[in-house]
Amino acid sequence: MIRTLCSSGRALLQQSRRTAPKLCVPPVQQRWASSLPMNTVVLFVPQQEAWVVERMGRFHRILEPGLNFLIPVLDRIRYVQSLKEIVIDVPEQSAVSLDNVTLQIDGVLYLRILDPFKASYGVEDPEYAVTQLAQTTMRSELGKLTLDKVFRERESLNANIVHSINQASDEWGIRCLRYEIKDIHVPPRVKESMQMQVEAERKKRATVLESEGTRESAINVAEGHKQAQILASEGEKAQQINQAAGEAQAILAKAEAKAKAIRVLSDALAEQNGNAAASLSVAEQYVSAFSNLAKESNTVLLPSNTGDISSMVTQAMTIYGTLAKASPKIPQGEVDKSEDVLNHPDPNSTGHN
Repeated sequence: MIRTLCSSGRALLQQSRRTAPKLCVPPVQQRWASSLPMNTVVLFVPQQEAWVVERMGRFHRILEPGLNFLIPVLDRIRYVQSLKEIVIDVPEQSAVSLDNVTLQIDGVLYLRILDPFKASYGVEDPEYAVTQLAQTTMRSELGKLTLDKVFRERESLNANIVHSINQASDEWGIRCLRYEIKDIHVPPRVKESMQMQVEAERKKRATVLESEGTRESAINVAEGHKQAQILASEGEKAQQINQAAGEAQAILAKAEAKAKAIRVLSDALAEQNGNAAASLSVAEQYVSAFSNLAKESNTVLLPSNTGDISSMVTQAMTIYGTLAKASPKIPQGEVDKSEDVLNHPDPNSTGHN
């Protein structure tokens, strides 16, 4: 049975090709789908295509991809819709921005048929309808933006156009997937003004960067001078502290040496023949003093008995004996205490009488 139907359908197809005139398919239908096939009873529908079948002039069903059977004469394939993604070039058009700048703009529209029934019976020319809708929507969206925002907010502009097209094309069974702006042409004078603005902005940035560099350099130099002065003052302070500490230690060392010398001298005088030793020391100092006369100054005061050394020594020992009797004897505990004070001075004392 199937073989008979296939042979009869093939014969009818060959006869129709010989006798029937060629169908004139509009360009729009050729764009959206392939040429309309003949009813050969047994039909093979390609993948990603939808064939709309009418029975006696009324919509009957949509053929799915694969093997399908139709009744000759009664059934007719009226529309063939492609379910693939379709690309449409939107022609260049004029649009006025919010700041009254005339732009020449074109784009590319990507869409897909979701409902073959609505795409076939909902609109006469789907391509023309979608193209006109895209152009009017693009003009409307461009009128809401200034020239600078048109270049900066290109993605948001595309998204708004897609949203507006989908709201209107829902009744046509068509879904707009993307809209991309290809070229935006501005008038020559506006382009020159934009170039001058860009150059002025670059010069401004260069001047600002140069001034910031000069300021940073001056700040760094001033900071370096400040740190150098601080370090120099700290070094001078440390030097003065070390010098004062050295002088203090030298004074203490001299005081300790003098105290020890006085202690040794007092011990020596307290021993036997101490006076004789003191007389010898005074005589030696007397002789050395006479050897230095008239070396530092031309004015010299001499006693009347300069040549009598024994009388001078006796006079010096008499003065020493008188001072020794007049001064009270210091206990040993007080002497030790005075030595401790000399060895360990009070840090709160000023060191001056």
